[in-house]
Amino acid sequence: MQGFGVHTSMWTMNWDKAGAEKAIAAAVSYKMDFIEIALLNAPAVDAPHTRTLLEKHSLPAVCSLGLPEHAWASVRPEAAIEHLKVAIDKTADMGALALSGVIFGGIGERTGVPPTQKEYDNIARALTAAAKHAKSRGIELGVEAVNRYENHLINTGRQAVEMIERVGADNIFVHLDTYHMNIEEKGAATGILDAREHLKYIHLSESDRGTPGYGNVPWDEIYTALAAIGFKGGLAMESFINMPAEVAYGLAVWRPVARDEAEVMGNGLPFLRNKAKQYGLI
Repeated sequence: MQGFGVHTSMWTMNWDKAGAEKAIAAAVSYKMDFIEIALLNAPAVDAPHTRTLLEKHSLPAVCSLGLPEHAWASVRPEAAIEHLKVAIDKTADMGALALSGVIFGGIGERTGVPPTQKEYDNIARALTAAAKHAKSRGIELGVEAVNRYENHLINTGRQAVEMIERVGADNIFVHLDTYHMNIEEKGAATGILDAREHLKYIHLSESDRGTPGYGNVPWDEIYTALAAIGFKGGLAMESFINMPAEVAYGLAVWRPVARDEAEVMGNGLPFLRNKAKQYGLI
């Protein structure tokens, strides 16, 4: 998980054979170092097909997900464990390196009240079991802090650190996202500095989830902080162009956030890559 990658939502959120072929070919054409595959329906993914494509192009991959309601770890830890095990196995079978994202809960999961100790206990139980299974398959797990409107449980880098330190596994890391950080952290660098050695993956996403460089994320502060901690993990551009209705609902995206792929990949990608080179991150 090193270098500069892209979330495959740029081309598809349906990881069937056609989606995989389209996204991988596009990522290769843009000379990405890795891709991030959304596992919205892990059991349906043809892992051998994806593995063949990735190996053909020598393209590393990371997988990501949010838990469905029937498997929210805060209330149904056993169901979460089973769901994560299936996703971990699929990740490993595809030849990917890690499973990250909202692996502790759902996108759109909110109770209307502050988190309880029981919810955190259940999450820790689920992640402990998942990390053990992931280690047996050679997979790392990432905990992504997301904003309060998408989930009420882990919103900041510090909260993510507290959870993974509680779990105590050596194959679990912090995953940050500049879109969420722009909402939740006290300063642009705060979550990065709080996570430090635990931070192995970051989504580079604009304030409106559109084209990077066209919003109000303080990119120089972000890159300065990453350079300051000696960040060596994955830098993944995330901009939502293709979203099924259920994902758009969970993310509360009600209008187009970028004109098209050409705008994001033609303007946003060079902007982020040049910043990363400027600060010695790639």
